[in-house]
Amino acid sequence: MATSRDDMKDNKLTFRMYEDGDDKWDSMTAQVFDGDESYKCPTYVNRTPPCQGSCPSGEDIRGWLDIVRGIEKPSGDMTMQEYAFRRSTDANPFPSIMGRVCPAPCEDGCNRNEVEDYVGINAVEQYIGDSALEAKFTFDVAEKNSGKKVAIIGGGPAGLAAAYQLRRKGHECTIYDDHSELGGMMKYGIPGYRTPRDVLNGEMDRIINMGGIDVKLNTRVGKDISMDEVEKSHDAILWAIGAKKGRQLPVPNADKAQNCLTGVDFLEAFNDGRLKLVSEKVVVVGGGDTSIDVVSVARRLGHITNINEKDRPENVVLGHTAHDVASSATKLGADVTLISRSAIEKMNAAEHEIRDALREGVKIRGQITPVEVILDENGLAKALRVAELEDDCKTIKKGTEFDIEADLIVSAIGQGGDMTGIDGIANEKGFIDADQHYQVPGKEGHFVAGDIVRPHLLTTAIGQASVAVESIEHYFSNEDLHKRPKVDKHHFNLLNKLRESGLEPIAFNKEVTDEYRGTDGGKWAVHNYEDRSAFEIIASDELFLGHFNHTDRIRRSEEVPDSEEVLGHFKERMKGLSEEQAVEESERCMSCGMCFECDNCVIYCPQDAVFRVKKTDATMGRYVDTDYAKCIGCHICADVCPTGYIDMAMDG
Repeated sequence: MATSRDDMKDNKLTFRMYEDGDDKWDSMTAQVFDGDESYKCPTYVNRTPPCQGSCPSGEDIRGWLDIVRGIEKPSGDMTMQEYAFRRSTDANPFPSIMGRVCPAPCEDGCNRNEVEDYVGINAVEQYIGDSALEAKFTFDVAEKNSGKKVAIIGGGPAGLAAAYQLRRKGHECTIYDDHSELGGMMKYGIPGYRTPRDVLNGEMDRIINMGGIDVKLNTRVGKDISMDEVEKSHDAILWAIGAKKGRQLPVPNADKAQNCLTGVDFLEAFNDGRLKLVSEKVVVVGGGDTSIDVVSVARRLGHITNINEKDRPENVVLGHTAHDVASSATKLGADVTLISRSAIEKMNAAEHEIRDALREGVKIRGQITPVEVILDENGLAKALRVAELEDDCKTIKKGTEFDIEADLIVSAIGQGGDMTGIDGIANEKGFIDADQHYQVPGKEGHFVAGDIVRPHLLTTAIGQASVAVESIEHYFSNEDLHKRPKVDKHHFNLLNKLRESGLEPIAFNKEVTDEYRGTDGGKWAVHNYEDRSAFEIIASDELFLGHFNHTDRIRRSEEVPDSEEVLGHFKERMKGLSEEQAVEESERCMSCGMCFECDNCVIYCPQDAVFRVKKTDATMGRYVDTDYAKCIGCHICADVCPTGYIDMAMDG
C-alpha cells in the first residue's frame, strides 16, 4: 500500500513523518520513554473524521464509505447496499437528493485533499440513495406509538426529516403545508433537472409511508387553521416553514417595476409549471446557488418575440396568468447576465455550478453592485444601473456606473420568512429564534428547524431537525436538556456494533469476579479502547499519509449542455456511479480516526505484541488487539497507523 516508485518519480510528494533535526521529544509526556521502551501501550481511539465534522446533518460518512468498500460488513443476509442505506439515513433520509445537490462541505474538509484530491462523497451517496430507491427499501418505525403527537408546520426538508425522526421514536405527527405538494425548497426552489421528481417523490413517499404521519396540504396555519387549534390538538409544535420570501433589490425603483422579481418567486413559478418562457434580456443579481438556478432556468426557457402582455414572465410569476404551451412553442435563447458583488472566484455558489452556467451561455460579472432600476414610460424596468466595486467588494469605484439593458430583473440576494397570520413568534428580522437545542425561547413546547432559523443548506435544515426531535423527546420525558456535544454528529458506536455482531460484553458481577484491574482479560469490558468522537476531529497531521497511493478520483459523468444546446434542455445533468465505481471510489477513503484493517501495526510490531483478533470475536473497530505482556511501548504501531487510530497511552 506504500506509494509506488513511479508515483515518487511523477509526483512531488510532500509528506514526511519527521522533519530534519526532529530527534528530540518535545513534551514531558513523551519523555516517559527509556531507550526503546516506555510505560505506554497502544490504545485504540475513535475520533470524528473531518468529512463528518464538516457535514451539517452529521452523517456517519466514514461509516457508510467503509460499508460500501466492504470493510464493515452487515450481519445476517443484509446486502451492502441496504446496510449503507441504513447507516446513511440514520442522519439524513434523502441520500439520492443530497448526493445530487448538496455543495458537499464534507469534501472540502476531506483529509484526502492532503494526498491528491478529496473522496467523491456526494457521488457515493447518490449511488446509495439510487440503489435504495431501485430496491424499494423502506424505513423502520418504533415498535409501539408513544401516544404523543407533534404538529410540523412546513413540509420541506426540515419538516419531512423531523417527521421521519419522530416516527422512529414512536411519535405521530401532522404536517401542515400551504402548497399543493410536499417538498418545500427541494421541489419549489430547485429545478427538476437537479432534483429529478421521481427521485424526490420516492424519497418523500418513503417517509410518508412509515404511517402515523397526517398530511394537510393547501393549509396555512394562521389562515386556514388557527394557531390555537393546532396547539390544542398536539403535544408539541415544530416550526419548519422555511424562508420563502425573497428580498427585493434595495435600490431606487426596484419596488415600483413589476418586472423586478425575486429569485424565490421566479423558481416557484417555474417549478410548479406556470412559467414556460422569460424575456429577451434577463439580469439576475446574486452570487449564491439560487441565482445560479435562476440563470440556468432562464437560459433553458428562452423567450419569444412579439410577446403578449399576459405572457410577460412577471405576470405569470405574480400569479396573474399562466403560460400556454402552444404560445411558447417557438422560442429563442435569452440573453442572461448574472452580476455579483463578490469576485467570481469568491461567489457563494458551488464552483462546478458556476462553471456549468458559463458553459450554458450565462454572462457572469463579478465585483458589480446594483445602483438603480431605470424605468421606461410604462413604469417597467428597461435597464439596471450598476457600478464597479473596489477589491474589498464594498466600496463603489467613482465614475464606473453603467447600464445593463433588461426586460426582466431578478433579485436573488437573500430570503426571509413569511409570517403572515402568525403572531408572537417571529423576531425583528422575520425569522424565529432558536436556542442550542432548537427550542423557541419563551415558547414552551415550540421547536424550530430549517431556513426560518437562518437560511443555509438543505443538509443544515435536516441536521437541525434531528436535534429538534431529540429535544422534543426530552420534553416529552420531562428530562433536562444537557449541553450538546462539542462534535455534535451521528457517531460510530462500538458497543452497538458489538451488540449487532453478537459480541456484547457480559454483565459485570462483583460477586463472581474481583478483576478490577487488567481488564484486557475480562469479558465484561472493552479494553484499551476510547471513544473521543464527541470531542475531537482528527486532523491530517495525525495520520500516516505516506501509506496512501496517489489515486485519481472517479468522477460522475455529467450532461451539461453548451450555449447552443441549452434551450429546452431539461434532462438530469448528473449521472450516477455504477456499483463497481462506487466501491472503487469508496476505497479512496482513508477512514480517518478508525481502523481500516491494513495490518501495518501487526506487520511492523517488533515484539509480536499486536495481533489480529480471532474472526469469531472481531468486528469493525476491534480488528487488532495488544498483548500487554509482550508490548514494550516502542510506539512503532502508532507511527505506521495510516488512520491515526492508535495512541500510546499509559498501561494500566
